[in-house]
Amino acid sequence: MWRVIGWMTLVVLCSAAGGDAGVEPTDARLVEARAALDEADKLQRAGKYAEALVKGEHALTLRETVLGGTHPQVASCLKHLGRLSLLHGDFERAEPLIQRALAIYEATLGEHHPNVAQTLDTLAALYFMQGLYDRAEPLIQRALVIHEASLGEHHPNVAFALNMLAALYTSQGLSDRAEPLFQRSLASLEASLGEHHPNITLVLNNLATLYIAQGLYARAEPFYQRTLSIQEASLGKHHPDVAISLNNLAGLYFNQGLYDRAEPFYQRALSIREASLGEHHPDVATAINNLANVYIAQGLYNRVDEPRVQRALARLEAALGLQHPDVAHTLNTLATLYKEQGLYARAEPFYQRSLSIREAALGLRHPDVAESLNDLAQLRLAQHRLADALPLLTRAFSLSEQRLRQEALGFSESRLADFLQHLRTKEEVLYALLHAHPGNTHVQRLALSAVLLRKGRSIEETSSTSRAILRGLGPQDRETFERLRALRTQLASLSLQGPGSRAPADYQRNLKDLADQGDALETNLARHSTPLRALSALPAPDDIVDRVAAALPKDSALVEFVAYTNRPLVPKPGTPPSKRPSQPRYLALVLFPDARIRAIDLGPAASIDSAAAHLSNAFAERDGAYLSASQALYALAFKPLLPLLGSTRRLFLAPDGQLALVPFAALHDGTSFLLDSFDFSYLTSGKDLLPRPQDNTASDSVVVLADPSFGSPPATSTASPVEASAIAQRSASLEGFFSTLRADLANQPWPPLPGTRQEAQAIQHLLPQAQLFLGTAATKQRLLQLPAPAVLHIATHGFFLEDSSSPSGSRALVASSSGGSPAPPPPDPLLRSGLVLTGAQSLAPSSPESSQPRSGNSLVTALELASLDLWGTQLVVLSACDTGRGDVKLGQGVYGLRRSLVIAGAETVVMSLWKVNDDSTRLLMESYYRHLLAGSGRAEALRQAMRSLRQSHPHPHYWAPFIALGSDSPLRLPAPLPLHLPPVSTELAGLSAPGGT
Repeated sequence: MWRVIGWMTLVVLCSAAGGDAGVEPTDARLVEARAALDEADKLQRAGKYAEALVKGEHALTLRETVLGGTHPQVASCLKHLGRLSLLHGDFERAEPLIQRALAIYEATLGEHHPNVAQTLDTLAALYFMQGLYDRAEPLIQRALVIHEASLGEHHPNVAFALNMLAALYTSQGLSDRAEPLFQRSLASLEASLGEHHPNITLVLNNLATLYIAQGLYARAEPFYQRTLSIQEASLGKHHPDVAISLNNLAGLYFNQGLYDRAEPFYQRALSIREASLGEHHPDVATAINNLANVYIAQGLYNRVDEPRVQRALARLEAALGLQHPDVAHTLNTLATLYKEQGLYARAEPFYQRSLSIREAALGLRHPDVAESLNDLAQLRLAQHRLADALPLLTRAFSLSEQRLRQEALGFSESRLADFLQHLRTKEEVLYALLHAHPGNTHVQRLALSAVLLRKGRSIEETSSTSRAILRGLGPQDRETFERLRALRTQLASLSLQGPGSRAPADYQRNLKDLADQGDALETNLARHSTPLRALSALPAPDDIVDRVAAALPKDSALVEFVAYTNRPLVPKPGTPPSKRPSQPRYLALVLFPDARIRAIDLGPAASIDSAAAHLSNAFAERDGAYLSASQALYALAFKPLLPLLGSTRRLFLAPDGQLALVPFAALHDGTSFLLDSFDFSYLTSGKDLLPRPQDNTASDSVVVLADPSFGSPPATSTASPVEASAIAQRSASLEGFFSTLRADLANQPWPPLPGTRQEAQAIQHLLPQAQLFLGTAATKQRLLQLPAPAVLHIATHGFFLEDSSSPSGSRALVASSSGGSPAPPPPDPLLRSGLVLTGAQSLAPSSPESSQPRSGNSLVTALELASLDLWGTQLVVLSACDTGRGDVKLGQGVYGLRRSLVIAGAETVVMSLWKVNDDSTRLLMESYYRHLLAGSGRAEALRQAMRSLRQSHPHPHYWAPFIALGSDSPLRLPAPLPLHLPPVSTELAGLSAPGGT
């Protein structure tokens, strides 16, 4: 368990002997009292609290004798003794001392004196340590007001008060309220005291503890390490505050499963506490408990000194009371020890009591309550009491979802992704439960609720923030958004170019600084958008299944695929977590409009992923033996669904894992392709079926960029100076990356794509209002400036960078390694996928005098496209290669162009899963728009176009590369239906070209 550090230490350091300021003692007894207090301060700083108490009591006796019982100097002694009693763990003695000091100060100095504020801080610390948060908060709030009024908002005491308030919020699970206060406190203290002052550690530690609670271990570790280094240098290696830092650093490693790293830190913390505090101090009991948890997690039950843990529990109860959260933590430890050994009857009362304490002390919505609910549920499952476990798991998931909704409103995208990963372990328990009980209706509903709410959640939250910023916030926040985009560009440019002449340490520091600044801006925007985002909040866990079911058309079903790691729900007693078997698997859940749910386990993920990769390669490479691969994946991933589906043939698919890169219409059942018997629409998650906010600024325009000129772009631009500057900044991010490819690409000019010009002209023939930007007009600047059109169609070369060859005649860009070994591509998939527009030939090396533009002027990455404003855009068609590919993140979709455009606001994205042929794509797209204008839905029109093209070009490579992700409703365009148009030609040019299509 972590400890919020420094409540008492900060009060001691900032207010020792505060009541004596400016008073010169005249009586010898008062001189002696002052000396005794000074000695007590020295002993306190050395961690010798018992000895310090003796000196403090002597000073109090002397002052009361000379000054009487109501003098401010007496109050100073009382406050000092109260603090020392707290540090010594004697809470019962501390309270009346502090309360008496407060009453004296208020009566003699007035209710707004700084000494009153310091005493309020101390009393609040007492209540905090006792878990009495409702009593602590108003005291801290009152002290903060006094500090700010009397000292100014930048004084260290104000920063300490902010830290205390934030620590209180952290302990209550209110991380979203705590973090801004911690950050303000830290900035103030660093500015006033310096970055290496011991008091800085108070906030560093607490901020790290907040990050730990969110599963942000990489963020927390440097804060803990910095805290420990400063404390050891300033306090020595044996001070009790050093033990707190050691304990917290050990907890960081413990939660990552790094038990060998955690144990020595816990051991050292225990030794320090025993030596400095004595074996009866509650912090010693906590250290004993934490060390026991390390042994339990490793299955080393013989190393757990059970009687000692029992004694530690008794000491905590005596020092803190029977209802303190630290008592609950130790109860949990004992319960887990018994459960892991199969002693379920002994474990049960400890788990129950721990839950009861946490509910009473922390509130019904605290994360620790969810932890207790999950622990008790696991015990119920081990006792084969599924009916008793389900309500506990349901409530725990609901609490987890409430926490996510509260904290996600203030998260940057990267932090949200980490937090979702932190929550996923408990989420996967529900999928394992479904694997064990696929026919249980309650288990089905609980697991599907988790899928619907968590799958693709990072896209949902990030797009919601994007819309709020672009549609609802004021000029100041829009300016912040532009600063964020510029910072991201700088970070991308720096990371892609490498250190160059910079020292490696300086380079890494620059990267971190830019990342931290960008994350702070993104977090700030997320918090500012909270009120607008709350207006479109997701349904509650109890309602999500019914709401999605109601959104399904009556003749359809939703199929949610889930890739997860299956772990035993009831592990063999005595088997530590590190040795328990686990296996990646796939589940499928089917939801019908009447809210019926069916579920099936599809088997190990390894075989399904292998079959999916084999099939994708066969389609992409035009393998003549593709049929066996298609039938193999059908047998694994789709045939098991048939008994669940019954006669339903219209399916909304929400794939996961490698299945997100497969066109299900091209699976073959041994008789025909599924294209002939099923209508598939693709979703990131079933919640995409829920109505989304309508955009009042929606446009009727149709914009087509096609047939870029892969030479120099036009000399002039329609961009305003501000827009041109922003575009130039964003463009620069690719320069360093593509410099590694120039040697290869210099002798391999990108071929023109005449089919894209014909494609664009055919679209304009069908939609006369379409604006065409062809040749030198098809620029990156043009694309990034566009106001949201109703339809955006881009026909050009596309890329998802990997080491592979590009078929002749395809709309692809890939790196060749023939000219050497280029530097590895950036790790961010949003920098490895994108589109090529006018000016691409400028990648070829040129002389220093050349006026050729840089590569960044023509290549637009997914990272840049995510900043577009496409709210109100009904359809984006990416008529290029590999536009649907990217890095697969389990549960969160494919990170590439598809993700960026959904975040940008597009309702539907049509994209390719492999490298497509220029001629065949032109024919497919022309047919697609004809069916759209005939009133077909956006996915249905694509299916009809695929069927039409397949008649003359039967290999799936030609007709199956594109999928439509998102809404399947017909386009909302005012143009009349062009019923007089001639049929589309299906003649292909260049079919015999090597590597074509």
